[in-house]
Amino acid sequence: MRHIIGLVLLITTLLMGSACGHKSEPAQDQASEDEWPEMDSFHMLMAEAFHPYKDSSNLEPAKKLAGELSLEAENWQGAPLPRKVDNDVVKDLLKSLKADSQQLAELIKAGATDQEIGTSLTAVHDQFHKITEAWHGEGEKHEH
Repeated sequence: MRHIIGLVLLITTLLMGSACGHKSEPAQDQASEDEWPEMDSFHMLMAEAFHPYKDSSNLEPAKKLAGELSLEAENWQGAPLPRKVDNDVVKDLLKSLKADSQQLAELIKAGATDQEIGTSLTAVHDQFHKITEAWHGEGEKHEH
């Protein structure tokens, strides 16, 4: 009789543990749906490159980071999208961001003028903001 009670307790414990384990999975999925690490990574570089230009017309950080920014845009485009932005509009925006970032890097390598670089950098920044607006919602604006 002791063996039967022990077996019943073991099975009950395993079933309860299994049921509890499944409850945490949606929470993990939800957390990943609330995060977009590729956007955060690109944003960090974009801020380093764009804000010195915006604040004081300093393009040196953008010139230094353009290749890395281009690579980050390429990685972002190739990464899986969170469900709420997994649509053709965002895919097209990411494709354009990648192209704009590559163009910026190529302009800098080719020795473009500061005006051309500034225009290209602003285009990359504006494209980035279109993506963040899709992520946060049209009404919510990204803070600098």
